[in-house]
Amino acid sequence: MSIRTQYPGGEAVPVRFREAGDVTLDLAHHDGRVDDCWLGLNTHEFTLLWRLAEQPGACISRQLLLPDVWRLPCATDHRTLSDHVDQMRDRLKPFGLDNLIAADRDGGYFLNLRFMTGVR
Repeated sequence: MSIRTQYPGGEAVPVRFREAGDVTLDLAHHDGRVDDCWLGLNTHEFTLLWRLAEQPGACISRQLLLPDVWRLPCATDHRTLSDHVDQMRDRLKPFGLDNLIAADRDGGYFLNLRFMTGVR
């Protein structure tokens, strides 16, 4: 998972913000907000949403998400991943964004482009 952007001249500058639809992720606060309301994401929820926002619309398999988010060498427990997705959906529901994170038939997750800003 990359948190750096390459700029002209070759220097890498850390990226502080990433957009996930109407959610602004803030790396410094390790949280997300909708407008002025912080979501109170835990570390795994934040990292998962940051990772999905890195490639909006691209389905990322459970086998890739577990090492990226939990730093586990192999996919061991998909239930924990689905629990965190459910918790994030609950946090996003008051904003009408509970469908921002979608699952595919094989257990991967992606940001649902229909709920991304400017795509509705």
